[in-house]
Amino acid sequence: MQYQANTLEHHWMPFTANRDFKAEPRLLVRAEGVHYWDHKGGQILDGSSGLFCCAAGHARPEIADAVARQLREMEYCPPFQLAHPAGFELARRIAGLTPEPINHVFFVNSGSEAVDTALKIAMAYHRARGEGQRQRYVSREKAYHGVNIGGTSLSGLMKNREAFGCVMPGVVHMRHTWLEENRFTRGQPQHGVELAEDLQRFVDNYGGSTIAACILEPIAGSCGILVPPKGYLERVREICDANGILLIFDEVICGFGRTGKAFASQSFNVTPDMMTVAKALTNGAQPMGAVAVKDEIYDTIIDTAPEGAIELFHGYTYSAHPAACAAGLASLDIYKKESLFERAAELSPYFLDAVFGLQDIDLITDIRGYGLIAGFDLAPSPAPGGRGIQVQKALFQAGLHIKFTGDTGIIAPPFIMEKKDIDRLTEILRKILSEV
Repeated sequence: MQYQANTLEHHWMPFTANRDFKAEPRLLVRAEGVHYWDHKGGQILDGSSGLFCCAAGHARPEIADAVARQLREMEYCPPFQLAHPAGFELARRIAGLTPEPINHVFFVNSGSEAVDTALKIAMAYHRARGEGQRQRYVSREKAYHGVNIGGTSLSGLMKNREAFGCVMPGVVHMRHTWLEENRFTRGQPQHGVELAEDLQRFVDNYGGSTIAACILEPIAGSCGILVPPKGYLERVREICDANGILLIFDEVICGFGRTGKAFASQSFNVTPDMMTVAKALTNGAQPMGAVAVKDEIYDTIIDTAPEGAIELFHGYTYSAHPAACAAGLASLDIYKKESLFERAAELSPYFLDAVFGLQDIDLITDIRGYGLIAGFDLAPSPAPGGRGIQVQKALFQAGLHIKFTGDTGIIAPPFIMEKKDIDRLTEILRKILSEV
């Protein structure tokens, strides 16, 4: 079906050049397996799992059936002072995947809500311990932690912040970890561990006892896949431990198998105090996120409240929504039954070989990757980001979807992709990048 631009006018699209898009829309109308289909009937290979969400591929009937059954049985349960069994079962299943002693799960509806919730839990925890003065947060340049007011405050992406002057005070940013000498590094770079000392500098400058938490993406995702230098996460953990600072890993992109294990914290063998998750939790079938916390954090907040009182004054109308829980449980069943985390680990070498095989293309200035996620930088055109959107449009017309942030392309294929799909993905990339 063809659409006129004026039929699209009422929808204000997020993170989109609305006027440009509505003049030449790219509409998706169907999905199955590792493909989308557009409104003109064209087949589009999904090279970014939707938006890192659909790790098990699209239109999984097991998930659709589970959601439909739940909606027919009970479409909604008030989450304040009431609950339903699926919320407890999903929390138990998630806790079975997270590293010990992270065993308590608070449900939200997105990665953005998960980040803001983690910030509030950190404040509540320190207050319960008698250290309410800990109200400062440490983030990083190039960080993306969602778009609610807390995540916007933490953001290290200038365009995500510049229009919004009223953000949280008390946020400081470590330097990002991209270094010239690490260009075209596959896996963890050799250089850059010293950048973790930025956290120690903030401790020295502001006082460690004023810092509530340090929040990091184990692999910085939306900025273009910055894999942590060897020893970097370990050093951050060490500084946090020495100063009573909570370490929060934002695993919204990395979580549920993207690095070859359930979570990036396990791939890098560094355990945080809290983790934010979303996206692949429900395979993209329902909006859902969560914050998973160590036993000590949960126990401290719960045990210091008066008997019978609400311990944490926080939550959402749709926390642990029944349909989202059904989608989460069905997704975890698929991941386990089909060994998809292990499959991601097995496919990773072939995937990274294929992506790094593009480095001879003149337009590409850097490639980075780990597990089943990779990023590549393009030499910019006169207008920053202009080349990225130009390439993204050309790739779509050629039958490939990948995410772009400015002039950086991000590839994160579904775990069910086969080698022939990886070959097709890089074939389209090579063709378009050689022609632009």
